[in-house]
Amino acid sequence: MAASLLRVGRLGSLRCLQTEVLSSIRRAPAVAFSSKSGDSKKSKKSNKAGLDPIQKLFLDSIRAYSTKSGAAGGLVDAGSEYQKALAEEITKLQRLYGGGDLSSFPEFKFPEPKFDEVSSK
Repeated sequence: MAASLLRVGRLGSLRCLQTEVLSSIRRAPAVAFSSKSGDSKKSKKSNKAGLDPIQKLFLDSIRAYSTKSGAAGGLVDAGSEYQKALAEEITKLQRLYGGGDLSSFPEFKFPEPKFDEVSSK
């Protein structure tokens, strides 16, 4: 008897799930897909105009920082303490790793290995 009740319970929950999924599909808005390239341009323009106010503030602040950093030639609002700490760290690294230019990527040279011919007898 317990096994039959479990089967009925499983079937009942399955039916509830089916009706719930079907009702959500019926309520979902229809989406039209198009292969025309003109439709994508219209959607890009509408997305840009329909920005969330928070997103717009974020993008504006990124653009403002970009112009400030371009004008300053580096970090914005980097004080003398930062410049001093940066210079100290660069001298530490040069002392630890034998000097050299730390602002450029190092060049690696791997010579071609010389192989000896092995004769098989």
